[in-house]
Amino acid sequence: MPTSFNLSQLVLISTLYLLVLFGVAWVSERGMLPRWITRHPLTYTLSLGVYASAWTFYGAVGLAYQYGYGFLATYLGVCGAFLLAPVLLYPILRITRTYQLSSLADLFAFRFRSTWSGALTTVVMLIGVLPLLALQIQAVADAIGILTLEPMQGRVAFGYCVLITLFTVLFGSRHIAAREKHEGLVFAIAFESIVKLAALGIIGVYALYEVFGGPMALEAWLLQNQTALAALHTPLQEGPWRTLLLVFFASAIVMPHMYHMTFTENLNPRAMVSASWGLPLYLLLMSLAVPLILWAGLKLGVDTNPEYFTLGLGITVGNQPLALLAYIGGLSASSGLIIVSTLALSGMALNHLVLPLYQPPAEGNIYRWLKWTRRGLIFTIIMASYGFYLLLGAEQDLSNLGIVAFVATLQFLPGVLSVLYWPTANRRGFIGGLVAGIGVWVVTMLLPLAGNLDGFYIPLLNVVYVLDDTSWHLAAIASLATNVLVFSLVSLFTEASREEKSAAEACAVENVRRPQRRELVAASPQEFATQLAKPLGAKTAQREVEQALRDLGLPFDEHRPYALRRLRDRLEANLSGLMGPSVAQDIVENFLPYKNGAEGYVTEDIHFIENRLEEYHSRLTGLAAELDALRRYHRQTLQELPMGVCSLAKDREILMWNRAMEELTDISAQQVVGSRLNTLAEPWESLLVSFIEQPAEHLHKQRLSVDGGTRWLNLHKAAIDEPLAPGNSGLVLLVEDLTETQVLEDRLVHSERLASIGRLAAGVAHEIGNPVTGIACLAQNLREEREGDGEIIEISGQIVEQTKRISRIVQSLMSFAHAGGRQQQLYPVDLAAVTQDAVALLSLNKRGTEVQFLNLCDPDHRVEGDPQRLAQVLINLLSNARDASPPGGTIRIWTELIEHAVELNVEDEGSGIPKAIQEQLFEPFFTTKDPGEGTGLGLSLVYSIVEEHYGQIMIDSPANAGTQRGTRIRVELPRYAEATDAER
Repeated sequence: MPTSFNLSQLVLISTLYLLVLFGVAWVSERGMLPRWITRHPLTYTLSLGVYASAWTFYGAVGLAYQYGYGFLATYLGVCGAFLLAPVLLYPILRITRTYQLSSLADLFAFRFRSTWSGALTTVVMLIGVLPLLALQIQAVADAIGILTLEPMQGRVAFGYCVLITLFTVLFGSRHIAAREKHEGLVFAIAFESIVKLAALGIIGVYALYEVFGGPMALEAWLLQNQTALAALHTPLQEGPWRTLLLVFFASAIVMPHMYHMTFTENLNPRAMVSASWGLPLYLLLMSLAVPLILWAGLKLGVDTNPEYFTLGLGITVGNQPLALLAYIGGLSASSGLIIVSTLALSGMALNHLVLPLYQPPAEGNIYRWLKWTRRGLIFTIIMASYGFYLLLGAEQDLSNLGIVAFVATLQFLPGVLSVLYWPTANRRGFIGGLVAGIGVWVVTMLLPLAGNLDGFYIPLLNVVYVLDDTSWHLAAIASLATNVLVFSLVSLFTEASREEKSAAEACAVENVRRPQRRELVAASPQEFATQLAKPLGAKTAQREVEQALRDLGLPFDEHRPYALRRLRDRLEANLSGLMGPSVAQDIVENFLPYKNGAEGYVTEDIHFIENRLEEYHSRLTGLAAELDALRRYHRQTLQELPMGVCSLAKDREILMWNRAMEELTDISAQQVVGSRLNTLAEPWESLLVSFIEQPAEHLHKQRLSVDGGTRWLNLHKAAIDEPLAPGNSGLVLLVEDLTETQVLEDRLVHSERLASIGRLAAGVAHEIGNPVTGIACLAQNLREEREGDGEIIEISGQIVEQTKRISRIVQSLMSFAHAGGRQQQLYPVDLAAVTQDAVALLSLNKRGTEVQFLNLCDPDHRVEGDPQRLAQVLINLLSNARDASPPGGTIRIWTELIEHAVELNVEDEGSGIPKAIQEQLFEPFFTTKDPGEGTGLGLSLVYSIVEEHYGQIMIDSPANAGTQRGTRIRVELPRYAEATDAER
């Protein structure tokens, strides 16, 4: 027995459902749910179920009744669009995210660089979607009328509009920028999609098992009622199902609610992968119940319109819960579309109708003004939909209303495809085609719908056109064909502006180019904020600049030209998400302008090109992939070169700074690439600038003081003309570090000099030795012959003493001359024992300063060498340390292990050795002692002996950083191999 409901019950149920929806959105918005749930790809996929509006929930059964299996076009068209995601949806998502384009009007305004394009798209979209919004209101009002059996749709529709306006305002317009996503709204729409699917599925299962008694009974009924089965096949052969496919294919992209959920609310581009198969699966599950509900309605003789069989099934069998479930499903489908569509349409109207005509004053709170203006627009759009519903008088079928709306939005399909794949299309063609196509739509579809016209005569075709389920597709094809024809002809015979060409390059699917690298008037983020304060106000401008800097990860004191260009682009994108691309472009161009060509530079932005090539690396094929591989190879070659490479633009902006340059200068490429050469730290800025200004192309052995040390560099430069900008010559600088080579050369020269002095010393010692020996003999003979003459004895004694001194000097010369010149046998040498012997020998000489020797050498630290030669080293070092020490001082000797060497340390407490003379200490005949107290050959001999043992000798002075006194001599000698193995 048919059942009915009380109006108050349905109002209460509707209110409770919307409150539940409100609660779901509020909970997810407040972060009470785990982020992995709210940001899961499944949540995003389910949110796209907003496509299944009341027209799909109720009207799909009516479509199946009219077009048979052609009703599947409702689902297959959208599925086709998502299956083509890599070539259709991904590129639009990239553009939307990069430039923060929150609606289709933003996309067209950005691509065609035209305020009129955005405004016309907004107006056409508002007019075209009104029938679809009115359809949702009518579906809810009709459902309540069917359930209550009372004709009070007008009041019900108004109350529903008020409720849905409140929800949209509360959770749809809390944020005003496209960069701020509505996570609560997305989760609420996903929840609604589950409700719709569950409701339709339960009703379908009920129809199968309760109405028919199971699959076998259904098959038997179909065999007895062949007309019901044939009714599904016949329209598929004759009807306009191909046009339906095209219409719904376009709706997946151009419908405002689908564009908003697919692109604007996308949190993760990878979620599109799940959606590309998840949404078709969701719609397939929904479609399974449609034939079952249709056949059940026909079997039971449901007295409602076939569009409402889903609702009438429960009423006819007297099942209140089933009827209520159908109503909640329809309410869910209707509310989801209205919320998202009005949110998207209000943003379009704000950006492209309100702001171009009136911009809020800079001294006020722009954010608050934008928020409340958008809320007012939401209310206006929903009320306009209600007015259109009243105009139609609730006399139109849901299918007619839906078809009229979908055909209107079909007019945007050529524009979308041109954005991605037709760079030469221009705004004149787009506007002309859209006006022509929508004009045909208005005449053939909107006027007959709104005016309830039966038909009109078309003189050219000599036919009478009637808007019904058999002829609407002719109007759809005619309007689209007119649009495409006008769009193509106008674009082919008119020239696109420079701005349009630049935007086309940015939107192209395979875009790797970028508008030119130009110089900005503003030179810092603070100047950006100062300039933007004029149209936005100081607080808003400062906030937007800081937000853009955070988005890019740049500091507030940024000054690099490349970074400032990125900042300008990011500001334009952020303002586009806030106020629309047309207004954002005007603000940025007027208040953050580039310098004129005469005073600035204009070249290709190599940074952007390379970044885009890296993004598209995995997608390049054929010749493009080969060229990119060659580019990467050459760039890697430059990066890995052992010499520094710095590439400069004409204005001295640094375009490249390779790894060798980073190591040489200790300046990272991230710090300097994109900045000017004159911002480099000293001494590199002076070095490179002075070299660039010199006419010479090469500079050899340039000495440079860096961090207290000395570097030797070779510099080379070459001019490079940019092929796309003749006359803009850049420079490539090569910096070769010769420091190690120079040190080796100095050591080799020093060794050669020592060898020469050694040979000279040997010759001198040989020549002096014989005369000195003769003099000594004569003096001794004279002393023996004149023993009684005291004066003669004294003089002869002095002569002998001086000849002994000469002999000692000659002996030192001979020892120095023969150092390294003879083959020696190497033994394991105990440095502790050798040190003890040296200390004992020095203790015999009582003429030196009284000091204390501390032998702290480890007996296990043995080196490979000649014990006698190493003893000479220690005697010389300890003797010098004693001479430099104050009376009562301490000389410490100890050893340390250093990898495969032993380090012998001799440290005194003297006054230290000045830095200026440390490099000269090992030169022959150089001494700091008073005349007659030293020959200057001791340390030279030590140097030679250490060198012949393949060791090194170093000086640390002062040894004590606190007192600034003392000298430490460090001698590295090879460890004895057996000792090393034993310790291992």
